[in-house]
Amino acid sequence: MRRHLIPLFLVLTLIVTILPASAIAHPGKTDANGGHTCRTNCEQWGLTDGEYHYHNKDGSIRRATDKKSAQKSTGAAMILPKKQAAGTLQVYYLDVGQGDSTLIRTPKNQYILIDAGDNDKGKDVVTYLKHLGVKQLDAVIATHPDADHIGGLDDVINAFPVKAVYAPKVSHTTQTFKDFLLAVKKQKLTIKTAKAGVDIPLAGLKAKFVGPVNEYGNELNEWSAVLRLQYKDTSFLFTGDAELKSEADMLKSGAELSADVLKVGHHGSTTSTSQKFLNAVKPAHAIISAGTGNKYGHPTKDILTRLKKANSKIYRTDQQGTVTAISDGKKITFVTAR
Repeated sequence: MRRHLIPLFLVLTLIVTILPASAIAHPGKTDANGGHTCRTNCEQWGLTDGEYHYHNKDGSIRRATDKKSAQKSTGAAMILPKKQAAGTLQVYYLDVGQGDSTLIRTPKNQYILIDAGDNDKGKDVVTYLKHLGVKQLDAVIATHPDADHIGGLDDVINAFPVKAVYAPKVSHTTQTFKDFLLAVKKQKLTIKTAKAGVDIPLAGLKAKFVGPVNEYGNELNEWSAVLRLQYKDTSFLFTGDAELKSEADMLKSGAELSADVLKVGHHGSTTSTSQKFLNAVKPAHAIISAGTGNKYGHPTKDILTRLKKANSKIYRTDQQGTVTAISDGKKITFVTAR
């Protein structure tokens, strides 16, 4: 009886066709917890060799600091957002716990990073960026010197080539702020002043600072760099921790503040998002970046109620993980990590 042999290359082709991309990237059996360690092409996935992680059904990766911590609690896991196709404006409101970090990818593949969470989140932000395909940052914005905003920026600036750094003209004496300055110096960069009226040169869209308008002494939150982004018919406003004085000054300045999407000021604290400011912005969507069970009570019930009364759809990183907004220039769609 004659045997029909299948050539080896046909077998391999069939296996590659059947297996999901994640299995090809770093094969290995999952354990009882549903996770496994990365063995090949790890950097492509924003992972290090031997790093324990999970694969989600949508193609995203849920990362844990180590296998032991992942087995103890899913709360220790980091969920990486799904990378979106090129050609749209993408805004990733990264889950960095009680802090702020936002990555903007333009339709022309320029990347802008606003803040990088606290000191212990710098490596996580680097992982997010590598996972999302960042090779270079066209602009880094340090909204103000608070650690939960700039703590991780030194890690980022030392990990990627950076074209420009923007920050308000205010300093601080903390080691965190010094680390940020040292990283800028180490990479032979200079800091451009972020203040009302300053534009960030980007292809195909407008990016202009609308705050800070004035100087605010030692009130660091009020110094926050506030950026408005316009892509065709869609707009975004990123407020850092800007509080009531800064909001009032922006209103008086006459600058365009309306936006489809508002990154809610100061993690949803009552010190920000005044009714007058909200009336001017008129956001259809509101993003709150905060940590689960944080000691500050962010976001507050008052702000949540105010946003709901304004008919703003609320997204929260403490509940939904990284929130991704995708704009084609006419409409904005949202994807959440969980």
